[in-house]
Amino acid sequence: MNPREDLRRGCPRCNNNNNMVKEKANSIRIYDSEGYRRRAACICVKSDLEDEVLLVTSSRRPDSWIVPGGGVEPEEEPAVTALREVREEAGVLGQLGRCLGTFEVITRDNTEHKHRTEVWVMRVTEELPEWEDSRAIGRKRKWFTIPEALLQLGQHKPVQRSYLHSLHNTNPRHNPTSQLSNHSHSTMASIELMNNSSNNTHLSEHS
Repeated sequence: MNPREDLRRGCPRCNNNNNMVKEKANSIRIYDSEGYRRRAACICVKSDLEDEVLLVTSSRRPDSWIVPGGGVEPEEEPAVTALREVREEAGVLGQLGRCLGTFEVITRDNTEHKHRTEVWVMRVTEELPEWEDSRAIGRKRKWFTIPEALLQLGQHKPVQRSYLHSLHNTNPRHNPTSQLSNHSHSTMASIELMNNSSNNTHLSEHS
């Protein structure tokens, strides 16, 4: 079944109160009061034109490309998570820009997985020759034009295509009449994914 997206207004930051903390697979996962795992990610760009983005290979499917991101750690702000994840997964440093919003995903198969990912824009200022994931798991990075990135994400991470749509829609160079101040309450994308019992396709926000 194709992903179904329902766009609505919402606060770009999840409520920090009453968070649940669970330890799983040697990592601590942070959940909000509604049971959604808290994540953060970065759309890495080369310039203010935002016509190229940096993707990394998936740790689960090395031939597929994804947006770098991961789980929020205890006592960590999502913006800090986003910067940490892109350094670990993509080996890049840069200047954090606007928040594109919180993207809510529910994946239904034999179990239910729920994620809320805050996505930020980061202008890359430095690309490290080696980085944590390149050494540990051989992860690669590559720059893609927006059309190329949409095509790549459509093959493995279709839910992440909405990040790029938000990137375009909130860029004043593409939309001169848009006011970024109007995005103080960024769009929340609610996406529900259901697996067809006749195939083994599994879509989620895990990297």
